[in-house]
Amino acid sequence: MANRIRRLLAAITLGCFIVQSAPARAQQPTLESQFMNEQRIVPGHNQNIEVTPAQPLPTQSPRIVNTPATQSGASIGPRVYERPSATTPRSATREPRLEFQDFVAQSLGRELPLFGRDLFVEPPSTFAPSDQIALPAEYVIGPGDEIVVRAWGQVDIDYRATVDRDGRIYIPKVGSISVAGVQYQNLEAKIRKSVSRVFKNFELNVSLGQLRSIQVFVVGQARRPGSYVVSSLSTLVNALFVSSGPSTKGSMRNIQLKRGGKVVTQFDLYDLILRGDKSKDTKLLPGDVIFIPPVGRLAAISGSVNVPAIYEIKVTTTAQDLIDMAGGLAATAAGTRITLERVVNRKARMVEELPLDAAALRVALSDGDQVHVYTLSPRIQNAVTLRGNVAETMRFPWKKGMRIKDVIPEADALIVPGYWIRKNTAGRADDWLRSTREAQRRERLDTEENADRNQVRGAKRSDDLQRDDFQDYPRSAVRERERRDTAVVRTDIVKGSGQINWDYAVIERFDSTTLQTQLIPFNLGRVVLAADAEQNLALMPGDIITVFSVDDIQIAQNKQAKYVRLEGEFGAPGVYQILPGDNLRSLIARAGGLTGNAYIYGAEFTRESTRKEQQQRLNDAIDRLEMEAHRAGLARAQGVLSPEDAQSLNQQTAVQTSLIAKLRTVQATGRIVLGLPANGGSIKSIPELPLEDGDRLYVPPIPGTVSVFGAVYNQNAYLYERNYRLSHYLELAGGPTKDADKGSIYLVRADGSVISTRQRGWLGSIKGESMMPGDAVVVPESLDRLNWTKELKDWTQILYQLALGVAGLKVLKDL
Repeated sequence: MANRIRRLLAAITLGCFIVQSAPARAQQPTLESQFMNEQRIVPGHNQNIEVTPAQPLPTQSPRIVNTPATQSGASIGPRVYERPSATTPRSATREPRLEFQDFVAQSLGRELPLFGRDLFVEPPSTFAPSDQIALPAEYVIGPGDEIVVRAWGQVDIDYRATVDRDGRIYIPKVGSISVAGVQYQNLEAKIRKSVSRVFKNFELNVSLGQLRSIQVFVVGQARRPGSYVVSSLSTLVNALFVSSGPSTKGSMRNIQLKRGGKVVTQFDLYDLILRGDKSKDTKLLPGDVIFIPPVGRLAAISGSVNVPAIYEIKVTTTAQDLIDMAGGLAATAAGTRITLERVVNRKARMVEELPLDAAALRVALSDGDQVHVYTLSPRIQNAVTLRGNVAETMRFPWKKGMRIKDVIPEADALIVPGYWIRKNTAGRADDWLRSTREAQRRERLDTEENADRNQVRGAKRSDDLQRDDFQDYPRSAVRERERRDTAVVRTDIVKGSGQINWDYAVIERFDSTTLQTQLIPFNLGRVVLAADAEQNLALMPGDIITVFSVDDIQIAQNKQAKYVRLEGEFGAPGVYQILPGDNLRSLIARAGGLTGNAYIYGAEFTRESTRKEQQQRLNDAIDRLEMEAHRAGLARAQGVLSPEDAQSLNQQTAVQTSLIAKLRTVQATGRIVLGLPANGGSIKSIPELPLEDGDRLYVPPIPGTVSVFGAVYNQNAYLYERNYRLSHYLELAGGPTKDADKGSIYLVRADGSVISTRQRGWLGSIKGESMMPGDAVVVPESLDRLNWTKELKDWTQILYQLALGVAGLKVLKDL
């Protein structure tokens, strides 16, 4: 029995050990972590919110969020209070909108503001009166004012006295003086008279020090109603700005100042905003009440006015008054008619169209009216437009009997400004210097790139990391040629009027009857150059004449002005215009043929259309490679069982990302392999290839070297020997290194073709290939070397787990 118990305990221990060797499960959050992640809970709903110093005080009532207990219908327990965010939008605390605002928005399809409300959005403190300004002569002295009295002569007085509640001040050696209700301009005479009763032969100066504060009340439909303590110099307008003015439901045109139960003045804010009139502004006295009644009649104006908005109107307001309040008609307003949308007897909505004349503008407006001023049509009645490949796009006034020749009198009218700009700058020194500096900049970038790549390659070799820069080796084979091409200063041919499409131009005419556009083509060359009366069509108002270039609409090949660049070993290298019937061979013959030092096999022929096609295919291939790399990464991620596997996967992903990023920088050259003979050759061996605009042919001199790049002991260029083969140049470079991928060696021929070992199959080899001047041998590095330390560790773990499993099964079987 004891043996059975020991065996059972051993099996349980072994099972626990096996379970622990599996990937760890996600740990459940502890009670402490749950508490740290919960929101602050305040027991009861009447307690104050606890706010830490790092959190701002709430600016609005906290929002109660139901807990699971309250949602399930249980007894009400703790409630979670969410403090309002510091980034709460202002719209959340805005005052309510008027229904008329929504009414107008539904009618117009856009919002109109309430006129004048933006004046009180953020009232500045500078509207409060300053105590440092000169006092007005009519200022009335009252309790709380400080009076400064200075006298000299028979008596010496320097005293500050504050007016008490009874309106009196006390001056030593003089006594009590009543000053309440005295205007500032009479204050000195009042005090002088009192002092002269005691002293003679003296001089007196009286001024005011600290002024008293008064309490006023702002009530009614104010944005911030309440009691305000302001300076005794404050006026009605000052108090309105301090209290943020009327609310959206308050009137801006009938603000009342009440004193002693009577209305002292009525103030219209529109007078201040529209005309700067502040004449009815009144100084405030203690206990004054500023009453803002509800908003009065409202009317909206939209369309072509300077200030479209919703305005508060009076009973006598007319359409002209409303337009004047809106800043008058805009420059684009149609001065013929307006529409008036009106609510009739609060039962129905009607629309009236009124002529924009004096009689219509005298119409009195009602509450809820909407006035719309039409915008002038953009149509130009008597214009003929010339556009396209012309000297200047412009409109001409149409006249009866006007024809195309009147708009385009001569060929100079078709020369675009860019032609003259290029022509004027073609001979400037800075144009040459700019091209030279650009070539020098590219050469410097190439040098820095090569240095950085060599430094990274050396560091990777020293650290024995996986190499990912092998794809740069074939680019190095053509790097020198690219540098030479960019170093050549381009002398662009300035193309003039020959780029116009003389065979086709068009008149665009709008038919007002059918409301359709007609296209009327004509031969531009026959109108301008040949003065053909048949093609010189009559024009109508609103016609648009469009002149095209050969880039806008592709014309026949024999009519295109095309240029080809011949560089290198030619009798007369330069830029040549392609004539009808020209091909590559005939053009070379016209350029003086080839020199005796021409290396026809290494000729480089590039074409812009081919470059664009190559670049598009290259981009598509890189996109497919990136997609496949992502799919492969997802598949490998599903098999990750240990931190080592995860680290290895991350490294592989980083290498793939770097590889794809470098591939993105590869630019297509547009080179076309001509397939010229390797030995000798003459102009007759050049194909009769049709030419395109922008083609370039470079025939280099006979080079004397062969280059070896990649995983060899000495990357270099070696002298060319006629009978040497590829294996000989590999030996000169020290042979492949231990990291070389010998099965992927390839040869980049001088004519742009490539021969690789993999083309020859398993038993084939390219080491016996004969070499030509300018050829390049590329030996890639191997990227498939195994990490034997990791492999041995993985096999050890597999065998160890297998042994444990067998032992566990044996124990259980014995039980």
